[in-house]
Parts: sequence; structure tokens; C-alpha cells
Amino acid sequence: MAIDHKNIAAIREDYAKDSLSEQQVHADPVVQFTQWFEQALHAKVIEPNAMTLATINESGFPSARIVLLKDIKVDGLSFFTNYESQKGLDMARCAKVSLLFFWPELQRQVRVEGLVERLCQEDSDEYFASRPKGSRIGAWASPQSQIIPDRDFLERRVDFYEQKFALSDVVDRPPFWGGYLVKPVQFEFWQGRSSRLHDRIVYFLEEGRWIVNRLAP
Repeated sequence: MAIDHKNIAAIREDYAKDSLSEQQVHADPVVQFTQWFEQALHAKVIEPNAMTLATINESGFPSARIVLLKDIKVDGLSFFTNYESQKGLDMARCAKVSLLFFWPELQRQVRVEGLVERLCQEDSDEYFASRPKGSRIGAWASPQSQIIPDRDFLERRVDFYEQKFALSDVVDRPPFWGGYLVKPVQFEFWQGRSSRLHDRIVYFLEEGRWIVNRLAP
């Protein structure tokens, strides 16, 4: 089916649900993010914890994908993945990452830039144990980001680990899987406004203090 490119260019949404000012926001961007996240939950945003994680790959290109936020900590935002995946290898080479949340129901975005580090083994063990058994089996079975011959290869590996752990609900965390914490150095809170005159409030971390400014839309 042919795409009418003029129709794509004509797609527009007027943003008029809310506003955001420097006087409204909390002095701590993690607290501000928590407030917005709670509002996204209340608004029944579909998967409000879905976020774009951008890393730098070995060729120097940005590499982005969707991952799921799993905790909001005092010092940052955490998620879990395979250490040997493409993003895991990227983060091992370069700790600078960015996150993006988009909550269209609230006409909001949040951008985060920060330095990533691995969570402690205890935190990774605790979260892994809370996952459904099928997800724990999947973590063992998938050589994430590696080329595989076909779907049957993956399903045979799932069968193998299902049999291995069939007699117990306990599935130990693979040594190549765990959590990361993004420690932010910059937050931007974006609230859509009419006529594309959006509100953009940015926090910069300078010598241990958060500096708040407004950006032009």
C-alpha cells in the first residue's frame, strides 16, 4: 500500500492538557520524576515504565531500544538486562547513556542523561527471583543480541532449561544477567503546549547541586 507523504506531514496534535513552570517543579528532579510517574500511573498510561535507552555502540553510533524501568531510587533509575547483550556491551565500553519516557496521554516527555553502573548482586538476585518462572527460563535460554539460526534453536534451548529446572520453582540468576542503575546528571521535563510553544524545564547537576532552567521550545 502506497503511503501518502502529504498525509504524514499533515499529522498534528494540539497540546493543551497542562503547563509546567520553574516555580512548580520540585528542587530534586528524582522527586519531580516520581510525581510525574505516579500521575502517569493514575492516568492509566500504557506501560508508563517503558523507556528508550540510548547507548553508544562500538562504531560510535547512538543505539536505542525500549527497556522497562524497574525502580526509582534516590540516586537514579534502574533496569535489568543481559550483560552480554548489545546494550550490555555498549555500557561496558561507555558509561554515558540517555533515557526517554513518552507519556502521550499526558502530553509529556522526560529525558534523562547519566552515567550507568551495575547494581549489586543482591539487588539483581532479588529482582530475578520475583520474575515469573517463564521469564527466568527465558533469561537462561536467550543468547541475547547474538545471531541465531532460527526460532527452533531458541525453542530447543527453552526446552532444555525447562527440563533442567522442572523439579523446582527456584531458578538461579544467570551470571550474565542483572541490573543497572542510571545515575543522572541531567533531567528534562517536557510538557506539551499549544502552537508548539512547549514547556521545557531542565535540571543540570553542577558540583553536587541541581540547577533549574527553562529551555526554549
